Amino acid sequence: MGTDQLMDPLFEPLEFRNLKMKNRIFRSNVSGQFDHYDGSGGDTRIQWELKFARGGVGAIISSFVPVSLRGRIAVNYGTIHRDEHIPFWRELGRRVHEYDCRFIMQLSHSGRQRDLPTIGYPRGLSSTGKAEPLHGFLTDRMTHEDIRMVVGQFADGARRAREAGLDGVELHGANGYLFTQFLSSGINDRDDEYGGSLENRARFAREVVRAIRQQVGPDFHVQFKINGTDFNDAVFPWEKKGNTIDETVQICRWLEEDGVDAFHISSGSMFPHPRNPAGGLPMGTLRDTYGAMSTAGKHTVRNLLLFRTWPTGPLFGWWWRFRGGRRIEGISLADARTVKQAVGVPVICTGGFQTASVVNQAIRSGSVDAVSIARSLIANNNLVQLWEQGHDRPPIPCTYCNKCLANATRNPLACYEESRFPSSEEMYRQAFSVFEPLPEAGHRP
Repeated sequence: MGTDQLMDPLFEPLEFRNLKMKNRIFRSNVSGQFDHYDGSGGDTRIQWELKFARGGVGAIISSFVPVSLRGRIAVNYGTIHRDEHIPFWRELGRRVHEYDCRFIMQLSHSGRQRDLPTIGYPRGLSSTGKAEPLHGFLTDRMTHEDIRMVVGQFADGARRAREAGLDGVELHGANGYLFTQFLSSGINDRDDEYGGSLENRARFAREVVRAIRQQVGPDFHVQFKINGTDFNDAVFPWEKKGNTIDETVQICRWLEEDGVDAFHISSGSMFPHPRNPAGGLPMGTLRDTYGAMSTAGKHTVRNLLLFRTWPTGPLFGWWWRFRGGRRIEGISLADARTVKQAVGVPVICTGGFQTASVVNQAIRSGSVDAVSIARSLIANNNLVQLWEQGHDRPPIPCTYCNKCLANATRNPLACYEESRFPSSEEMYRQAFSVFEPLPEAGHRP
């Protein structure tokens, strides 16, 4: 590493109240269906996470880890709903730590928003009884008993993460999942103490944070992922706009009082959303993969026909890209800066980062303390090492085509932009490398 790189803030250590990491780069929460139906994990998951630990990131935020089976977005995602799963997460954390990389478990609950409803739980739990608007997945409005139960599930999940020796937890309060469904004025239609005013809409999230602190104490890292701005009307203009950045700032102030150690800023009140992940809408891939969802929700057959029909498919693709805006890299930086100016804890931002100078400028300008990356690391697992070698941008960068995510319901999560590979065979070889035998502990390939 040259002198210039040593001076770059993205390579400086970052210290939170209860956590220290070697640089300012998080692998953001992303994963495929690499686990078992019962929520237990195995070697494939470990292989997946080690790709990024070896590549030099300072910390990995796990994929969406449900605190209950009803909170899954799809089957074959590892969960933390049982003590019996602690040994797997302990082993995963231990293997990641071999590369001086931290591992933060993202505690999550889908609410009404899922990739596929699971057997035994055809309906989600949410702040509202209204179906999820994009796919039409059905949901039940949570009772007070349901709320108390889920608060306890999050607290138990944090306790298990700590017992597993992990480095902290993140609560997924962005992108349309359960916390968003309570926080957002565009989704929450309750008329009790969990709906209406901003203070009421924030009550569920605050109760979860307080319950977690009671379980894990004050010396365990807890961060919260949240939308800066909801943009709840981005896809369907007749929907309410949702929370503004000013409302988010107030929520963050309250959560900081309750014991949150950092905020992770994103955008968009559903997933996928035109602003997250910003970029292409791969209609060809969607036509091939969306069929797996065609009977799962009220609107899925409509969507499948829309994707497969001319001219509605191309028009929808254009609308999606238009509503996402022109900026991809650092799309949420302005909101992150606003939050950072209002709170006293570090702020992380996600959004298409893959250029070292952009990240360095974001940190130097005081917009953020760190960034999180998903797609660009899927495309180049060694992105951080490329930056260390002096590349400002990878020689073969991520194209933001989003074929990786469009394939995730049927294929291993990986880069499927064939133009980035010397051949389709090499593309598939890399995609299926997570199924190769796991190296022995302590072995660094």
